[in-house]
Parts: sequence; C-alpha cells; structure tokens
Amino acid sequence: MKTSSSDHKHQTKNLQIMKQPELGQKISELRKSKGLTQEELVEQCNISVRTIQRIEAGDVTPRSYTIKTILSALDYDLERIQTEESRVAKEFKKLFLLEIDDTKEAGYLNRQLSISWISGIVYFILGFAELAVEYFRYFMDEMITNNIVYIVLKLVILAAIILFTRGFILTGKIFKNYLLRITSFIFILVGCLFYVYDIISLFIGELDYQFIMGAEAITYGVIGILFGISILRLKNGMGPLATVTGVFEIVTYSFMTTVILSVVGFVLLTPTILLEIILLYKISEMLKAKQREIEEA
Repeated sequence: MKTSSSDHKHQTKNLQIMKQPELGQKISELRKSKGLTQEELVEQCNISVRTIQRIEAGDVTPRSYTIKTILSALDYDLERIQTEESRVAKEFKKLFLLEIDDTKEAGYLNRQLSISWISGIVYFILGFAELAVEYFRYFMDEMITNNIVYIVLKLVILAAIILFTRGFILTGKIFKNYLLRITSFIFILVGCLFYVYDIISLFIGELDYQFIMGAEAITYGVIGILFGISILRLKNGMGPLATVTGVFEIVTYSFMTTVILSVVGFVLLTPTILLEIILLYKISEMLKAKQREIEEA
C-alpha cells in the first residue's frame, strides 16, 4: 500500500508540472488535431462542457484525475507533454545560457565568452553601417539599400547582439550576479522586439519615427542603467575595468532616458560597447588562465 500511495503522489506531482494556460492550450490543440468538438470530447470523458471550456481557456487548473481522463479520451500520454515541454525549456535555457552546470570545464566557458566578445566586435563594426542606413531612412526619407540587404543587415546585427549579450548572461552565472543575468536577458528580448519591428515596418508602414526612437531610448535607458549597476558589482572580480564600464553604462543610458539628450547617449554608446567587449575578453582570458592552471596541476 505504501508503494501505491507513493506512486500516486509522484504521478500527481508530475501532473502539476505543466501549468495553465499552457495545459489548456495543449488540450485544445490535441482535441482539434483529433477533429473533435468540445461536445464530442465531453461524450468520451464524461466531463461537463463548461469544465472543458474553462480548462481550455486556462481559467481553472483541473485535478490530476480530470487531466488523466481528458488525455486518455484524446489517446495521449501525459508524459509526452512533459517530455516535449522539458525539451523546449532545455533548448531555450541552453541557447541563452540560463542554466549552466557548475561543473562545466573552463574551456567550455572560455569558448562561449570568446564567441561573445568576437560577436561584440561584429556588432560594433556593423553598427556604423546600420547608423548610416537608419539615418537616411528616418531623417532623409530615403532607403540607400534595397529591402533584402536591409533585412539581412538587421538579422546579422541582431544575431551578433544576441551572441554578444549571451556573454554577460554567462558572466552573471560565473560571478553569481543575478541582476546581470536578468538585465542581459531583457536586453535580448527588447532587441528582438525593436529589430523585428524595423523589418516588419518595411511592409506594413511605419509609426512616427520620433515616437519609436523615443520609446527605444527610454526602454534601453532604463534597462541600461540597471545593467550598469550590475556591471559595477563585478568590481571585486574584475577590478577597475568593471567600475569604469559600469559608470559608462549608467551615464550613457541615463542620457538616453531623457530622450532630449539621447543623442549624447548614442555618442557615448561607442566607447561603452568597446568597454563591454574588453570586459568579456578579459573574463575569457581569466578563464583561459584558470584552465591552464588546472591542466598543469
């Protein structure tokens, strides 16, 4: 009896892994893939239509027995959902370095940081081309490239930004700096949002460019200030370089938040990005030295 009770508790715990509204969305997808209406599903699992509607809408979290009954009627194994969700979550965390095993070798961490600071250089160089293209697009109302070149440029820069910023997510992990990891991840999300808008606006029309630039300045400004504060917290491990970089971050993004003086912030962004690249390079070299020590020991 103890074993049975333990198994039941384990199954119940597993059933709670998938939360609403994801669970309801998954059940809705499975039902539709079977070509069933909610009423037809009700006939098979003996649950009220109202209950099915509320579950699929994500309004309620059903009991484990109800979930089992519904999935059984849909001829679907709960563990398949959990496996799919787990795989997606793992790939997502792996991509953005959100979950790194503390036992990872220094060589692996060094390679990831090397990719990041090299991507930073790519971003820095292409940024000047982007600046010229955006200046003509928004201020001169002229596209100096065709749409394909513009889209490729934007996507390459966005990829460089993501790889570059991943280095700070990893740095936050190495130095146990949670604020740095969070602000870096938000930087990536915001970057994706604005770059996707730039591309989509080619086809659906643009909003007022002054509004967009103001929104970018304020958004990046607020996040950047927090990012700068988190960089300052690296001073115990990285010394004056972290302090100087953090101060530049705070000053640069403070100007951006004013909108009116955001031009000053964009000018200061050049040395700020260079300092970020140097910082990641130094951390990479630090890990490389650590790896040599381990190999020689």
